[in-house]
Amino acid sequence: MGAAPASPLKKLDAAVIAPKPTRRYRAAVFQVYVMVAAGGFVVLAVAARFVPYFRVDLTVTRAVQSYHGELFDRLMHDISWLGFFPQSLPVGLIPCVVLFATGLRWEAVATLFAAFSVVLSMLVKLAVSRPRPSMDLVHVIRELNTASFPSGHVLTTTTLCGFLAFLAFTLLKTSWERDVLVAGGIVFVILMGLSRIYEGQHWFSDVAGAYLLGSLWLALTIRVYRWGKPRYFVHQPVAAEHPATPAS
Repeated sequence: MGAAPASPLKKLDAAVIAPKPTRRYRAAVFQVYVMVAAGGFVVLAVAARFVPYFRVDLTVTRAVQSYHGELFDRLMHDISWLGFFPQSLPVGLIPCVVLFATGLRWEAVATLFAAFSVVLSMLVKLAVSRPRPSMDLVHVIRELNTASFPSGHVLTTTTLCGFLAFLAFTLLKTSWERDVLVAGGIVFVILMGLSRIYEGQHWFSDVAGAYLLGSLWLALTIRVYRWGKPRYFVHQPVAAEHPATPAS
């Protein structure tokens, strides 16, 4: 009898998943980048605890809000809207479901871990307790009663989109589709920060702090992902990762 035909998931693995050494090298490069980017978070958080806003915050907000193009205004509002509950819930869960359904089981679990940065955001907001930008200084589209530092929208977007970009960069073979996924994630993260400043609900330093803290959580997520990959879901249908030294 002939050999059984390969399953669609096995064909997907062979067609688009990069070799293990390549995946490991890319993962290491990405982790070095995010750790360096996160180095200044503690200093910024301590400063934000005692200073309501910095001179650069006012300068940046007024510069961003000086442009009133209709398309830009709509784009900023729509992107910011995605980060508010309840619409933020499916935005975070849909990638997990898609990854799990396509056979990337451990990747789905790690993506869910990345999305839990929303809890970290709430804890840091309580600790720093920085006031939001006020209407007498800048235009505020809608007043919010939560703390300002760091921006929760930017923090969760950085960790979630950042990890999805990491998965695309490390798992997929070089292709224009991979490049589009990575670039799209990066652009969305940048636009989210810009939108929060444009709407007057965060200072530039709130956004910068969220990028830094998000990079730290992203690095932790990647570490957890790489630690768990050879230990759990090693027989998953796509991109299985067995230990380098098999157990005796």
